[in-house]
Amino acid sequence: MGQKLVGILLNAAMHRGVPRLKTGQESLESYEEAAAAYGMIPCFLQLSDINPESGFSIAYVKGSQGYVKTVIPTPGVIHNRAIYSQGSTGIDRLLGQGLLIFNTCNRYGKDQIHGLLEQNEALQCFLPDSRTGMSGLKEMMNRYSDLILKPCRGSVGKGVMRLSRISARRWTWSFLPSGSRRWLSSTVDPQALPRALRLRFASVPYLVQERIPLAEVNGRPFDLRVTVQRGWGGEWQVTGMFAKLAAPGGFVSNIARGGEALSTSAVLNEVFTGSAAARIRMSVISLSLSIAHQLEKNLPGLADIGLDIGITRDQRLYFIECNGRDQRYGFQKAGLSGTWKDSYRRPMGYARFLIEDPARYIRY
Repeated sequence: MGQKLVGILLNAAMHRGVPRLKTGQESLESYEEAAAAYGMIPCFLQLSDINPESGFSIAYVKGSQGYVKTVIPTPGVIHNRAIYSQGSTGIDRLLGQGLLIFNTCNRYGKDQIHGLLEQNEALQCFLPDSRTGMSGLKEMMNRYSDLILKPCRGSVGKGVMRLSRISARRWTWSFLPSGSRRWLSSTVDPQALPRALRLRFASVPYLVQERIPLAEVNGRPFDLRVTVQRGWGGEWQVTGMFAKLAAPGGFVSNIARGGEALSTSAVLNEVFTGSAAARIRMSVISLSLSIAHQLEKNLPGLADIGLDIGITRDQRLYFIECNGRDQRYGFQKAGLSGTWKDSYRRPMGYARFLIEDPARYIRY
């Protein structure tokens, strides 16, 4: 295999940080190692520097003096790590020129993903009961005593709230003020919900779900982040998983909201018996692959996702949400450096696979 160029598409802010090696949670070194393993050279792009008409682009490429902007033939295969929603005109323009971009869109509404999975009868039992909007909230308050409220397009736990029934006329509303890691709670009347809560629902679409009674470690609920990716050969594989524990006193497991990343084996073996822990792990892998196969039917270019899977004390599994741009650093925080490296290597294997056999690119 001769050396080929592979594009890594970054958002503008992260792209500016490439020459200073300031790219947040994205590891340039890991991309270099993973691409080299498949005989490729990674080229770090931003959308505005790609000229589909000329066939050339400006990209950061590593040389003896570090990363330098270089004019290159536009790579035929690009892994999108920037944030784009469906219908992005820039991405569509590149696809129209024949470029193969995987994870073309990586921002999907939680309600959209829930609806796609609900179409598969075999997956319905793994989905929490859900509704949208203020009318959905009122309906769910009549059906359940504990609810999670999520912005349909929120990320890293931002804007998530909880409503828990105390009595027929009293509920507890829990939320995280902007810029704080300390949860606040107040008592509310279900017939006269606070203006601040109603304003949140009016400003952005919200998904309302029954709160799943997640298994806990020392009183801290946890779920599993499962990285599911296409690699060489194009088939979906589970690259790895880690456990996310909510912060003490919290109910959101996102690491960015004070959650903690730990090895899946350590957490499952603490909560369940050895045989049950092994069975749960295999069931999580099977469920995650089924979810990926269902989503790919409607989401073109899907190739690299992170799934949050919840587990109850009685060992029942629930799908919580799908992350279209999986933040892989949790593997590092959980002490799983080998799996963290694998999470970079597998997409590069898929890129080389597409270079060798572009007809296998799944467009739908």
